[in-house]
Formats: sequence, C-alpha cells, structure tokens
Amino acid sequence: MTGSHNFLSDDVPLNQVNPGDLSASVLNPDDVLNVPSLRCLKLRAAVGDMAHCITDGRSELQLAGTKIPQRGTDPNKGPTPSVTSQASSYLSSFLPHRSACSVSLRAEGWKGLFLVLAREPGACLDSAMTAGIMEVFDAGKKGRGLRAKKEINTGEVLLAEPSYAAVVFNSLASQVCHSCFRRQANLHRCAQCRFAHYCDRTCQTACWEDHKQECAAIRKLGTAPNENIRLAARLLWRRNKDQGLASDGQLVAVDQLQDHVKDLPEDELKKLETDVQNFLRYWSYGTKQHPAEYISHIFGLIKSNGLTLPDQRGLQSVGLGLFPNLSLVNHDCWPNCTVTLNHGNQSAVSSTFHSPLRIELRALGKISEGEQLTVSYVDFLNVSADRQKQLKERFHFDCSCDHCSQHISDDLMVAAAEGKPSADVVKEVTAFSKETLEKVEKARKDGDHSQVLKLCQECLEKQENVLADTHLYKLRVLSVLPEVLSYLRKFAEAAKYAGKMVEGYTKLYHPNNAQLGLALMRAGVAHWHAGQVEVGHKMICKAYRIMMVTHGPNHSITKDLESMRSQTEVELKVLKNVLDMKNLPMTSCSSADENMKDFLRKQ
Repeated sequence: MTGSHNFLSDDVPLNQVNPGDLSASVLNPDDVLNVPSLRCLKLRAAVGDMAHCITDGRSELQLAGTKIPQRGTDPNKGPTPSVTSQASSYLSSFLPHRSACSVSLRAEGWKGLFLVLAREPGACLDSAMTAGIMEVFDAGKKGRGLRAKKEINTGEVLLAEPSYAAVVFNSLASQVCHSCFRRQANLHRCAQCRFAHYCDRTCQTACWEDHKQECAAIRKLGTAPNENIRLAARLLWRRNKDQGLASDGQLVAVDQLQDHVKDLPEDELKKLETDVQNFLRYWSYGTKQHPAEYISHIFGLIKSNGLTLPDQRGLQSVGLGLFPNLSLVNHDCWPNCTVTLNHGNQSAVSSTFHSPLRIELRALGKISEGEQLTVSYVDFLNVSADRQKQLKERFHFDCSCDHCSQHISDDLMVAAAEGKPSADVVKEVTAFSKETLEKVEKARKDGDHSQVLKLCQECLEKQENVLADTHLYKLRVLSVLPEVLSYLRKFAEAAKYAGKMVEGYTKLYHPNNAQLGLALMRAGVAHWHAGQVEVGHKMICKAYRIMMVTHGPNHSITKDLESMRSQTEVELKVLKNVLDMKNLPMTSCSSADENMKDFLRKQ
C-alpha cells in the first residue's frame, strides 16, 4: 500500500488524487487484498477506463484505474452481458480468496458496474486481505507474534477483525445496542427474552445468528447470567458451529489460545469454579454438553484474551469480546500499534453495504519490514513496577520492555514539585491523594457531582507545591475535575485544569496515543465553551491529527472532531473580522469568563 486511507466523493477524478497528501492513497490492483474490511468493490465511470473504489456505504477509498476493453458497450443501454462477464472475470483474478465470498457483478445503467463481494456465513475476508502485510512468527519467550512483511505507514490498518463472540455488560444491557455496541436512548427490546436491546430492526437482524440460542437459553432460565457466562456460551455456540476449526480469515483457532488456568491464585480458582457451575445450569439448555474442565479452559482464555469494548465516544467500557487474531499481537508498554473498536455501518439502505462491528489494528508510526507488531495491554500512565504487576496478575508474564527495564518516565510520574518538599510531606500527600481518588470513584458511580468536585478541589489544594504536574495522582485528579466542571457548566475553570492535564499527558504519553488525543479533545471543547476559541481550535486540530492515526477518518470521534474543527474555524474568522473592523487585538476577547457570542454582542 503506497499511502494511508483517503475517502473521496464520487466527483473526485482519479488524476486529482495526490499520493503525497497525508490522507491520500493510490493503490495498484495487486494491493487490493491489503485493504481491510472489503465489503464491495465498486467500479465507477465508463467501462473503458474504470476507477475502483472500496466502499462501506458511507465513504470510499480511491484505487488505481484499470483499462477494461470497451467492445460490446452501448452508451445508452449500458454494458452488455459480454462486457459484464469480461469485467467480472478480469477483476476476480485479483481475488484469490474466493472461498470466503461469492462474487457477482451487476450493471446499473451506463454510470458504472458494481462487483459485490458478499460474505458467506462465518467467512471473514479481512485476514486474507492483510496476509500480505503481516505474518505469524515465533517470538521466543513471548510465544507466537505478528511481524510486518513490508514497510507500514503511520495510521495504516494492519488488521480488521470482527468479534468471534461479544456481549454487552449486564449493567448496561438496556442502554447499549447488543449488535453495534453503540450507547443511546430509546433502544428496541427483544420481545422474546426481554433482555437484549437494539438500535433498530437492522441491528437486531444482523445479530440474530449470535443471539438466537442465547435468547432461548435466557427465556428458559428466566434470567440472564453474568457477561462472562454469556460470552463463554456464545463462544461455544460459535465453536460448535465451526466444528472447532479456524474459519476463513482466522490465523489461530480459539482452542489454541492460552488459558493460564494453572497460573490462577486460589481465590480466582474458586470464582472460576462458581462460574463453571452457573454456566452448566445455563448451558443445560444447549445442544451439546462439555466437561467442566473444558468450560474452565474457555473461562481462562476469556480472562487472558478478552477485550473490553468501548462505546462509540470512547468514554466508557460497555462490553466484552474475543478476537482470536488480535490475541497474537504481543505487548509492549511503548507499542508501535494501537487497537480501536470500529462500530461498523448499518445505516446504508442496502444491507450489501453494511459492515460489522470490528477491531482495527493501526500503526502509530512507520513500521519497518520484519519489525514485530505490538500493542499495550495496560495504560502507560503507571510506573513500571505497577504496570508489571498488572500484566503479571492479568496476563501471567513478566514485562521486560525497554520502558519497564529502564524505568523510563518513572521519575516524572512520581516527581515532587520544584520547591523540593520533604520526603515525609510527599509521602503524606501521596497517601492522601490515593485515598481521595478512591472516594472520587465512589462519588462518580453514585452520580454525586458536587461531592466529586469538592473532593478533587481539596486534593489539588493539598497537592499544590508538593507534587509535580506530571505526578500520576495529580494527573488522575486533573482528568476528573474538568469533566465534572464542564457538567456543572463552569467552563472557565474546566479549561484551566484541562490545559494542565494536557501539559502533563504530553510529557508522558506517546505523541500518537489515543488517550492524549481524547484529552486534547476534551480540553479543546472546554476552552471553546469558555470563550477561548483560538486556544480551543488549536487543541481540537491537534486531537484531530492524533485521531486520524488512531481511529481513522470514519470513526464517530474523528467525525465529531472534524465538525468541531470546522465550527471553531468559522467562529475564529468571524471574530477576527469583527476585531479588524474595531482595530482590536485577539486578546480583547480572550478572557476565560467571556463567551465569544457575548463579546460580539457587546461590540
């Protein structure tokens, strides 16, 4: 692939695509299979000089033009069957993995031809298409891993994988769609089990194959078991359907994933036994029985390989899923890739153009040929000893990456303020901060915003002149405070603390880390609402650049940022025009307590 993704409208001629543009990409026909989530290859323009593009129903990826012989065409009636057959045969030669799809070509007048790749049940094209980008290899002590087979560009998608099985958390069952995992109001409830909820009939239909047996089991049991049991059941129903084999596109079978049951401590083993017994009562309504030992294996691999799924805004974890191919990507605290949940597209009129919920593995920077692909299993914003402890407890390995072995950034994360307070004072404030953050978390769960605000302000007051702005506990308070202040519409204060949070994050996180991008977005919005449009615009632009790398142009967060970027740009132009007419500098309206509209009204 010669560039990153560029989504173009129908009226952009091929010769106007700029390969040097950050978001532009022109591919050769041989590279078609490297593009993830291929659902439909659409042929535009005249048959004699067609431009290919990949579409998910909302946007398109421009590909190189391909000459198709014109004989047998009629500009009034469109391509004749002979040309249709010829084009189908020609383009099918680019698709060697036809076992995973059915190929059909249909004509829609003279405007173009559409080569439709419809997935067969259980088939997945994505890994077949990314096979030219990466490969499985022996990573030594880390076991199997994935490495690049060619140089990879920043923001490029290396893997797009639909979930093998996924469930919404029980606590959010009525607030999150069980198909696309979008959180929204007024969901439609399944009339049979009265547990599952969906955006609409489109989502319900798309999910029925996965929900059908679950629906019957919940009805017979009378209640829904916890999410781990439901995920284990869905996984087994899927496994039974696939007869335990890796389906098309899977690089590894589910049974080949590690479960680490033998590494679990005594208390975890007792919880596991309870889950197994509850599962067997739930599964008694299934068709095929499994021994308790095998069920323990399933729960173990979910614990070790399960991935929490965020909502469409990336603000809250709403479910749990299993993605076998992603499990092959090893950990590094400073990784070269990131994982993003793409909620898919179910809004197109034709179901042909719908795309499923899937995770995407994206490059955070340039990756060399032969370099191992890595992601971070835990948040970097912890000292190396704490990260190692989390990884050992959850994933059962000792991290020896450069950042852990060399304790990189640890000094910043526990740094004292410049005034060099005594060690005893630092210890006291650190302990107070830890205790307060636990209280803050409880107050947040209870929805007590006033208490959250009070606790955060008290904690920051204690931390002042004692802990540095990059100290972990100070940053954790700063990450909560702007959120609650914005909720209480105290935007000036929210902007002030959000700015400090971003300064600290910038010194610690990878420049393309999604958490930094989200922090910049929140800070930009806070400054914008506080009337500091120019500062807000700059932060929103920085956030947009990061999210283009980590989430891509079609993610709802990136689209929101694009909209905010345009809005703040317009407001800045209006403001500058007014100030130019008045011969006033931009600082005339930069006061944090004055909204831009109020300023313009006064002028």
